[in-house]
Amino acid sequence: MTTPRPAAEGAVQQPALTVDALGKKCPIPIIMLAEQINHVPLNGVVAVLADDPAAFTDVPAWCRLKSHHHVGSYELPQGGWAIHVRRNY
Repeated sequence: MTTPRPAAEGAVQQPALTVDALGKKCPIPIIMLAEQINHVPLNGVVAVLADDPAAFTDVPAWCRLKSHHHVGSYELPQGGWAIHVRRNY
């Protein structure tokens, strides 16, 4: 017997907002995220575009600290990442 899987499992939710922090050094990407996250609805996703290697670890750490959900980090073709964060409150 197979276990049913939710239709959305594995699917990447389209971001409600994109924060372009490319070329900015940490902590600027986190500051920009903190200023903008309340502009999306609850459970909405913010994509933070960043190419500073510190952002790759600092944004997920910020999510744990602030009780938001780090959905995933996706490599960008031009370098850097789209770091997706789901607003929890």
